Amino acid sequence: MKKLSCSGRVHPFFLIIIIILVAIPMGFYGMYLYIAPSLPEMTTLKKAPLLKPLQVYSADNELIAEYGGKLSVPVDYEHIPEKFIFAFLAAEDSAFFEHSGISFKGLGRALSEAVTGSNVQTGGSTITMQVAKNYYLSPDRTLKRKLTEIFLARKIEQNLSKEEILTLYVNKIFLGKNAYGIAAAAKIYYNKSLEELTIAQMAMIAGLPKAPSRYNPVVNPERALERRNWILGRMLQLGYINQNEYQKAIAEPINLDMPDRSISNKHPYIGEMVRAELVSKFGEQAVDSGYKVYTTVDSKRQMYAEQAVQEGLEAYDRRHGWRGAEAHDKPLNEFRAYANTYPAQVSKVLNNSFEALMQDGTTVTVPWSGMSWARPYRNANSVGNAPSRAAQIVKVKDIVRLSPNENKTAWSLVQVPKVQGQLVAINPNNGAIEALVGGYNFYQSKFNRTLQGWRQPGSTIKPFVYALALERGMTPHTMVNDSPITIGKWSPRNSDGRHLGMIPLRRALYLSRNTVSVRLLQEVGIERTRQLFMDFGLQEDQIPRNYTIALGTPQVLPIQMATGYATFANGGYRIQPHFINRIEDAYGKVIYQANPEYACIACINAKEQTLESAEATTPDDEVIEVIEVTNKKLAQAEQDPKLLAERSQYKQAQRILKSSSAYDMSNILRDVIQHGTGRAALRIGRGDIGGKTGTTNDAKDAWFAGFNGKLVTVAWVGFDQPTTLGRREYGGIAALPIWTDFMGNALKGTPEAWVSLDSKAKAPQRELNQMSAEQQQDYRASPPLARPLYRPAPAAPVRAPERDFDDLPGEEVLIPDNAAPPAMQAPNNSSAKPNAAPKPAPDALENLIDEVL
Repeated sequence: MKKLSCSGRVHPFFLIIIIILVAIPMGFYGMYLYIAPSLPEMTTLKKAPLLKPLQVYSADNELIAEYGGKLSVPVDYEHIPEKFIFAFLAAEDSAFFEHSGISFKGLGRALSEAVTGSNVQTGGSTITMQVAKNYYLSPDRTLKRKLTEIFLARKIEQNLSKEEILTLYVNKIFLGKNAYGIAAAAKIYYNKSLEELTIAQMAMIAGLPKAPSRYNPVVNPERALERRNWILGRMLQLGYINQNEYQKAIAEPINLDMPDRSISNKHPYIGEMVRAELVSKFGEQAVDSGYKVYTTVDSKRQMYAEQAVQEGLEAYDRRHGWRGAEAHDKPLNEFRAYANTYPAQVSKVLNNSFEALMQDGTTVTVPWSGMSWARPYRNANSVGNAPSRAAQIVKVKDIVRLSPNENKTAWSLVQVPKVQGQLVAINPNNGAIEALVGGYNFYQSKFNRTLQGWRQPGSTIKPFVYALALERGMTPHTMVNDSPITIGKWSPRNSDGRHLGMIPLRRALYLSRNTVSVRLLQEVGIERTRQLFMDFGLQEDQIPRNYTIALGTPQVLPIQMATGYATFANGGYRIQPHFINRIEDAYGKVIYQANPEYACIACINAKEQTLESAEATTPDDEVIEVIEVTNKKLAQAEQDPKLLAERSQYKQAQRILKSSSAYDMSNILRDVIQHGTGRAALRIGRGDIGGKTGTTNDAKDAWFAGFNGKLVTVAWVGFDQPTTLGRREYGGIAALPIWTDFMGNALKGTPEAWVSLDSKAKAPQRELNQMSAEQQQDYRASPPLARPLYRPAPAAPVRAPERDFDDLPGEEVLIPDNAAPPAMQAPNNSSAKPNAAPKPAPDALENLIDEVL
């Protein structure tokens, strides 16, 4: 037998063991020294982040949109039921209160279960390690990440108590179905608070962290039940529950009660505007940070606006005929409902009706009255003969669209319009957007034509030219020359080809005489006019330097036209449009409050009087001095901070027109409805409305911009790729019905309100000399509304002229010759396209929220 050597030399095997035993801890320590500087500070762990959807509310507090599906409602440790804590300890880390953040026994057990191929129920990570992973680390499966998790877990244990760690864990852990934390899971799966959960329900939720999809009771109820029962067994084994509690919990069915959490987006154009604004300010996390945004939008007026746009575009579409089935013999589930139009597949065609299968599996019948409109489309200007039987319109297996009546008792054949439109309504006093519809349907086209659709306004721009003429001394009764005019090689014409000679300025506008508009521009000058256009809200680089601007060649956004017309409605002030009134964070703290400029002098004067009264009754030693943003020194009573806060909310808007000019222009625009191209609006039955139609060359754009003293609304209709709407599709035919439908509903039940003349404004003596006593009376501060002037909109040709009002020619159309005036820049005829990047909005519109956000 060979003797062991006693020479003192170490056997190589033992040497290797020694080296390994020394190298591992040294390597581990070296890795710690390498990773430690990058470990995060513990201060950010003290409060669990709240994950809640971004919610958008109307001005009347109706939830109109919601973004971000994640839900997390943090709870304090003392509000966590004890049995819930036991369920998590049994499922994830029964030695949590004994170890120091790392459980080598748990790691070994998990490795053993994985090697033996058993149905693994436990994990190697402790609850502390999971906190480290969930709060700080990526899901990468690398050695460095695992070591970082271990080191971070130790740091957490050294800085936080066990109760704090466990609280962080149950508030952050992902539990499936967009639930983060136990309170969110209780709400999502059982529609309960934590205190209302049974032991079985707690065990079900505690089983989710390991694999939220695999053990989810919604998608995998059998696996979820197996996991739950295993946890209940562990709770019994560890003494967390007694035998009776165990038996009762085991016998309990899953019994889910999931409330409907489908994302609400009743008014998607508004919702998307808010979402985009908050993401631009706060980043993508804004949609899950629990912000509540209170907009300026009135929910009823928004609904009226959407209905008006949809019905107006569908009416245009019907006038131009049936384009045929949307598809043939295709799967019905490939088609989406838009607005109030639902896809259906024709299953039977009878003589005067047809049957169709809806996506919900029901079969409906479309009677002849619901399809007789479907003359075949030929082109923008003509349709084919009226159909006489259903087979001329549809055939079996056609994919068509149907629309129900209000009670869903009858169905009609419809089609999704190719034409587009928009409507925007703002408060002329402070610029608050009360309704906005950017297109026929958001889910068909997300392009927001109100804020992105650059188009030519046609004759709706003429009041801006006339306003400058009024500013420079003309009056509504000034005689102007409607006769042929030539500038260089350019000879603008009137739409009817006629000339009326010398006519009052008022009449020239409501009859929309092109030659008069150009002459007025000659009189006041191109540069002065361009400057006033910019004051009204138009963008400088979109206004050509030539005489065609008098006829509507600048590129404008509908929101800019609404801003401009608000100046007439509010007595001459430039307001800034905005759509967000207030933003609250997830804890209810107001982080933004709109502070718009007001055109309403009475509002500000009333506040000043209140403050002066408060100051007069305040002892001298309680009076403090306040400097507003306008740098005006104001005295205020220190004892009433509420008045001080209210005062700071009111800022005076910039005046860009004299009160008398705005008042005169408003009355002329009221004549457009009483006697001009807007007479179809008389069916509203109000005397306090005015506005202007507009149509561009070849009827590519149809406009109506109008207002009363409280609301300004602009409607536009056209194709995204500019092409003719068709003969006779003027502003008064295509756009005015949308405006009328909306304003009729929006103003229903409200008192009539017209533009007031500032009591400080004086009419020029030479103007008074031209007026009758009745006309002079119109200049009172609160003039009576001209109720006797309005009458029902005529269905037949207009009756004979009354007084100095003419029968109307055809709707005005912008008809400049190809040759523009010499030595002038050619007009910009480009239009924004929905598929192209939109041009940058004007400075005043880049942020419809104030700079303070």
